[in-house]
Amino acid sequence: MSAGSVLRSAFTSKLYVTVLVAIVLGAVLGFVAPGVGVALQPVGTGFISLIQMLIAPVVFCTIVAGIASAGELTSVGRVGVKALVYFEILTTIALIIGLVVMDLFRPGGDIHADPGALKLSGTAQQYVQTGESQHWYDFIVNIIPKTMVSAFTEGNVLQVLLVAVLFAIAVKALGERGAPVVRAVERVGDVLFGIVKLIMYLAPIGAFGAMAYTTGKFGASTLASLGGIVALFWATGIVFCVVVFGVVARLCGIRVLRLYRYFKDELLITLGTANYEAVMPQLMRKLEHLGCPKRIVGLVVPSGYAFNGDGVCLYLGFASLYIAQAFDVNLSLWQQIGLLAVFMITSKGSAGVAGAGFVILAATLSTTGVVPVAGIMLVLGVDRFLSTMRGLVSLCGQMLGSIVVSRWEGVLDLDRAKQVLAGEEPAGATESVPVA
Repeated sequence: MSAGSVLRSAFTSKLYVTVLVAIVLGAVLGFVAPGVGVALQPVGTGFISLIQMLIAPVVFCTIVAGIASAGELTSVGRVGVKALVYFEILTTIALIIGLVVMDLFRPGGDIHADPGALKLSGTAQQYVQTGESQHWYDFIVNIIPKTMVSAFTEGNVLQVLLVAVLFAIAVKALGERGAPVVRAVERVGDVLFGIVKLIMYLAPIGAFGAMAYTTGKFGASTLASLGGIVALFWATGIVFCVVVFGVVARLCGIRVLRLYRYFKDELLITLGTANYEAVMPQLMRKLEHLGCPKRIVGLVVPSGYAFNGDGVCLYLGFASLYIAQAFDVNLSLWQQIGLLAVFMITSKGSAGVAGAGFVILAATLSTTGVVPVAGIMLVLGVDRFLSTMRGLVSLCGQMLGSIVVSRWEGVLDLDRAKQVLAGEEPAGATESVPVA
């Protein structure tokens, strides 16, 4: 195959390659002709507007489907509840660590972008509110929509969350009669994420315009800051996998590094594709081979892909504070706790969907009223590098989910697990599926 054919194949099948090239071209244009770069701002903001128009319906469908799935999970009893507890604890820890690391290192603090220079419609116009703090009763008043429809037309994500939760609870209360409604919402969600996928094909154009604008407007400090956040995110992800998951593994009686060596093929696939959903079948087989009961693996792993996105939560904390720092927005402790609370809801139910993290980030930023939603263009250019570590952290969380629940239930074959992780063939392994 000729070099030209390889290049064309990369551009048509690898979107991130095209995005990276567009970023480089946009950065060069911004440096060489700053005026032209600044004039391309509508290209980037137009892409953001396309994402924004999907925020409300995507959040609604995601939350309704997620609560429906949670209901099915808890209906199986003790195992399902334990799985949900583990998922919520680990994802909350990931969110907190992401926020704390960004507060400590502040990689976006040197950009000093001007929020007044960004003009978008809808909730993105709600930027920096200087010196005013909202009372708790303002929050309660603002979260209640005038009508169910106005929550969507006004783009108020907190109101959409309220409507979605009430709708999901009402549908679940219908029992079997509500099942067709849940399936219909799930299908609508599939269609909406299909639209997201189509829009993401415009990402190279959006990235080109956004990078040309940011480098033309703010100079080289933006590029240096982007490199800093990638390095910091990877370092934090590695520490999270070794330390946090290491403690969890030790509580279960195993060594986490041996566990990673056992799942090295799955880790390498995720490293190359930035998609950890592709390894789910082999992950389940290997967990059964390790000594986790099939009934637990069959429940915990699929639900974990929806509710246990540790890497996604780590990313959300990083990206939200990076954007705030880039625009010199100092979020108070209570504002960060508010972000944490919303992320805990919106991060569920959309794992593995292309572009879903982007929508979740935009949706949650719009609830703050102080962080420019258009700032997500600042992380679009390096999202591929961030998403790779995002996938690796989430995959490590999936590895441990079934082990934790099995150990908690007292049904983990720990002797077998130690033998497998040590590279030995355990007794009775002939009935197990082969592993690479």
